[in-house]
Amino acid sequence: MEPITRGRVRIERAAKRVRVLLGGRVIADTIGALLVWEVPYYPTYYFPRGDVAVELKPNGRTAHSPSRGEAVLYDVEGAADAALAYPDSPIEELRDHVRFEWEAMDAWFEEDEEVYVHPRDPYTRVDVLPSSRHVRVEVDGVTVADSRSPRILFETGLPPRYYLPKTDVRLDLLTPTDTATRCPYKGTAEYWSVNGHADLAWSYRTPLEESRRIAGLVAFYDEKVDVYVDDVLQERPKSKFT
Repeated sequence: MEPITRGRVRIERAAKRVRVLLGGRVIADTIGALLVWEVPYYPTYYFPRGDVAVELKPNGRTAHSPSRGEAVLYDVEGAADAALAYPDSPIEELRDHVRFEWEAMDAWFEEDEEVYVHPRDPYTRVDVLPSSRHVRVEVDGVTVADSRSPRILFETGLPPRYYLPKTDVRLDLLTPTDTATRCPYKGTAEYWSVNGHADLAWSYRTPLEESRRIAGLVAFYDEKVDVYVDDVLQERPKSKFT
């Protein structure tokens, strides 16, 4: 199908087989999923009703979207409001499809690989490149990292990130926190506070395959620290993390 756009919503056919598990069994399995961008940052999956293996009974609740119309909500295997559909949507392509709430499900698979957080955006690319550029990071005027062997991660829509060897980082200035985040392209990150600034640095111990080159390296929020590249102070980028 040709991509469809209505307001902020964009829809196109997914190329991957997609499966959803709940309660120890596959409740949806399709090669005809729709990728629907309901927000600008990433898509979600909508499944053809014929590829859904659980009975969907309306629970009496609804939700309204200005672009997608009135949604009917469903409980799924005891999970409240775990699915929705837009049977009378002004977007015809959505009318016979179902969306499952990501966090309400036990697991999601694209082909035979488990995916996390949200579907991978086919227009997002992650490149990790070794570099010999000199990167120095300051926090409140104190140098907390100084490296001539960074790996630079380029991710569509985000500023480049400088991942630095721990041997080039002042680990004595870093304090572990309980924060952990997950990324569908990189994996699960652990965080440190730096000089009293919470969650300013992070690392992926066991990143996903496409980002394995950053394993064990440390990155900082360039939006919140001073970064010098080849002795030139970089402008702090503007992003959703600013």
